[in-house]
Amino acid sequence: MIMKKLRYPQDEGEIRNYLEERKFNFDTGLNKKVSDIIDQVQTGGDKALFSLTRKYDGAELESLRVSADELEGEEEISEKLKKSLERAYQRLQKYYALQGRAGWIHPELSGRVGEEITPLKRAGLYIPGGKAAYPSSVMMTAVPASIAGVDKLVAVTPPDQEGNINPVTAKALSMCGVDEVYRIGGAQAVAALALGTETINPVDKIVGPGNKFVTMAKKLLYGFVDIDMLAGPSEVLIIADEASRAEFIAADMLAQAEHDEEARTAVISSSADVFAAVEEELEDQLAEISTASRARAALDDYGMFIEVENLDQAVELSNDYAPEHLEIQTENPHALLGSIEQAGSIFLGSWTPEAAGDYIAGPNHVLPTSGSARFFSPLGVNDFIKSSGRVSFSRSELEEIGEDVIRIADAEGLPAHARSVSLRLMGGE
Repeated sequence: MIMKKLRYPQDEGEIRNYLEERKFNFDTGLNKKVSDIIDQVQTGGDKALFSLTRKYDGAELESLRVSADELEGEEEISEKLKKSLERAYQRLQKYYALQGRAGWIHPELSGRVGEEITPLKRAGLYIPGGKAAYPSSVMMTAVPASIAGVDKLVAVTPPDQEGNINPVTAKALSMCGVDEVYRIGGAQAVAALALGTETINPVDKIVGPGNKFVTMAKKLLYGFVDIDMLAGPSEVLIIADEASRAEFIAADMLAQAEHDEEARTAVISSSADVFAAVEEELEDQLAEISTASRARAALDDYGMFIEVENLDQAVELSNDYAPEHLEIQTENPHALLGSIEQAGSIFLGSWTPEAAGDYIAGPNHVLPTSGSARFFSPLGVNDFIKSSGRVSFSRSELEEIGEDVIRIADAEGLPAHARSVSLRLMGGE
């Protein structure tokens, strides 16, 4: 393997291109395909979901909803795995218990003005599935929603060709107390959650990771329903110095690269020796994993080593990159933390693999990608609540601000606004 190597600032133009081409593109062909799927669900309801699941998943469904008995499952998972899932669930509950915000009333302003916080009524959780199991995605979406106080958790996950959902995923859904589960996936599942069908009532928000069809559906249906973010291929950026361990860096690169052929992995360092050692480790470790073909394709097409003059330049590039996952494997990683402005999740030190964050550490693995960490945040409790402003004036309090309201309303040419205040000030008790 020969990883692409660039130097900063000498190759700044090419590096900037690498940063820019990750951004979410509005693919007109994909748009048309997904729009057609949405139209089919909107007009055909359940019948369209059965048809689309047959077409895309190869499953002939008898029912859309997964029963409670199915979630408990005839196929048992190992006791050790069950205990690991329970520990992850308990740790995530403790983490998210400290998130969220409460309503408030301003201590000084008149009118008892403030903010009321209420949870969403129904949250849709998209859980990838089919042949693979993603219990971590169940927990990362369901736990913060539950902590927020969402009334109904509604999950969708693609079935296998027999129409069943993965037993490990089922166990996580049951553990997290998800209220409704449907055996559908792809853009059609997003459409059903957003628009509703005869069987599925619409939700208020859709969260969770998915492929480009899922992401495009979320984009097109935003406004009918809220969404968490628009996510692209997984990515990791690693800042490393001579104190780092090449075998750890290579392992973490492969952990991202095995997601899919478009996953992005980059290492920034001032040491060419780091790159040489990591490249050697990549070759050795690729021989040890069953996903080597997919990982190698990602590394060949989207892997990169960027040589900088110092760590300040590494931080500068990282902030421009705004990576989904940022690892800092340096002698003193915490010294750089205060300079990091844009990253989905930050992993400090050689003993902090990104994979721990995928499953059990605490911070969410539903993260902004493609540079959107500039304005999106990791999924959390605040994604499942909404706020309403609250105001309660007495007559004397309205009199304090009334003339100001009238003047501003007049300036905007809205006499009825002004009159709604003056009428009160001139009127009775």
